[in-house]
Amino acid sequence: MYKGLKAETYSEGELAKAQEKIRILSGLYGVLRPLDLIRPYRLEMGTALVTSEGKNLYQFWGSKLTDLLNTELAEKGGEFIVNLASNEYFKAVKKRDLNGQLITPAFKDWKNGQYKMISFFAKKARGAMADYLVREDVDTLEGLRAFEGLGYKYDRDGSTPNAPLFLRRVE
Repeated sequence: MYKGLKAETYSEGELAKAQEKIRILSGLYGVLRPLDLIRPYRLEMGTALVTSEGKNLYQFWGSKLTDLLNTELAEKGGEFIVNLASNEYFKAVKKRDLNGQLITPAFKDWKNGQYKMISFFAKKARGAMADYLVREDVDTLEGLRAFEGLGYKYDRDGSTPNAPLFLRRVE
């Protein structure tokens, strides 16, 4: 995902927009902004880790991540959250308790006669979409649907309001 984001190419203004718009879920730190300083670590959200709060990181974080996202939505007057995290990480957020519309884009590639979600490509596409949202300063759902990075295009027929579908067919 981070390769698709291309943050190393951002101007100071784009870094400031990324700092305002992007949140990164972390098993160790919770919710991070792109320029937050952290120590290098390797800890997957799905790791079984017994703490005083429970037997894994999902129980450890409880509703704290959701509460923080709701606070930020309220402070910024946001109406929706674009979820570009993996399922493993976003399971730590209590979706039903979010105070905004949750938009989770899906990216599928043409393979063997049908469209399929291919994890490697979908991760890069999620990063490219985050990059697009920052660079183009997108703040509407119409703007999100205009994404065409890496050859993906919005598919109206396969989409729902909360799950826009983007397809790519590379021959």
